[in-house]
Amino acid sequence: MVNVDHALEWGFGWDIGPFKTWDAIGVEKSVEMMKAEGLEVPAWVTDMLAAGRTSFYARDEAGDLTCWQRDGGVAKVPVSENHVFISNLKAKNQRLDHNPSASLYDMGDGVLLLEFHSKMNALDELINDLYNKALDKLDANEFEALVVGNDDGRAFSAGANILGVLMAASQKQFDQIEIAVKALQDLLMRAKYSSKPVVTAPHGLVLGGGAELTMHSAATVAHGELYMGQVEAGVGLIPAGGGCKELLMRYLGDAPQGVNYDPNPAVQAVFQMIGLAKVSMSAEEARDLGFLRNSDQVVLDRSALLKRAKSVALGLVKAGYIPPRPRTCKLPGPAGGAAIQLFLDSMHDGKYATDHDIVVGSHLVGVLTGGDIPSGTVRTEQQLLDLEREAFVSLCGEPATQARMQHMLQTGKPLRN
Repeated sequence: MVNVDHALEWGFGWDIGPFKTWDAIGVEKSVEMMKAEGLEVPAWVTDMLAAGRTSFYARDEAGDLTCWQRDGGVAKVPVSENHVFISNLKAKNQRLDHNPSASLYDMGDGVLLLEFHSKMNALDELINDLYNKALDKLDANEFEALVVGNDDGRAFSAGANILGVLMAASQKQFDQIEIAVKALQDLLMRAKYSSKPVVTAPHGLVLGGGAELTMHSAATVAHGELYMGQVEAGVGLIPAGGGCKELLMRYLGDAPQGVNYDPNPAVQAVFQMIGLAKVSMSAEEARDLGFLRNSDQVVLDRSALLKRAKSVALGLVKAGYIPPRPRTCKLPGPAGGAAIQLFLDSMHDGKYATDHDIVVGSHLVGVLTGGDIPSGTVRTEQQLLDLEREAFVSLCGEPATQARMQHMLQTGKPLRN
């Protein structure tokens, strides 16, 4: 029975196998209907019901998952030592805190797990609140490391909650938008520079804010099927949780401050990445695009993702983890943005870019080139975050951006306006 469910789930991509589906329908109710319609019910199923068990799968007193055997009796469902399931942690009373959007679990060995369970795991204030509580526990030496991941089959995080942004923008509550963006920026920077390692375990859809959260970590263990990208331009915005800053830092590399280098190629490459909303089709492509580092790991077994992330976190602890030093980068200012603006104008003239694409692209250029500065000025991470936030709030006031957000919420597709 367990093998049949696994074959359909692992081999054919079913969310749940046939016996789990039968449990979800209700075995007793469905057997009654089958008998009423004259259908034959397998003897071993009726034997299970006669024995007082009403489902193929059930938890025992210790919280372990058990299954009914075809030859009668109950057995524990075998679990690989390489697998960690959040449902098992919950059944064993390992959940420490929760709210409607997120939960905190004790994974054992001093590792904390933060799980998202909002709609499509979209980032919101409740997730931010529990993430901060998780970091508080690290700072208080209650745990040695944090893993951020979930069991959702579709998305690690599909981005930020744009409904909340749209509602605030339509009511001209721009101060509230700025406060919310600043809170997310501060949270992700706190995670990046935490004295104890934060390891992210992305899979499936990792878009917008989900990509930003992933990149602001000590290490990442990604599932091979990874659709990762900064797609904010599709709703008339730019990344503002540190996505512009982080990609720019990664593309510029670790050149010492005294080294004379030309930042323009990196700036132009990042502009195309964000402006064209490029999304990886796999974890290895995400590495090529800069969303994953060369040191980040890729796991093909989805069920092994959280266990591997925990192992990486413990490895960093044992190695004497030291957080990275704050970064700076030399940027070209308006002089470096001229070539990109020329590219934007040619795209517009060729009808490849709309009027509002030019508005969004111009704001993005301003952020990536460092703002109104002399060429070669050194910018800190916080200065780039300030530019991101200013551009984001400004774009929220654009009617065309609000129209894009509303269209995306209503249709799930970008509006070309």
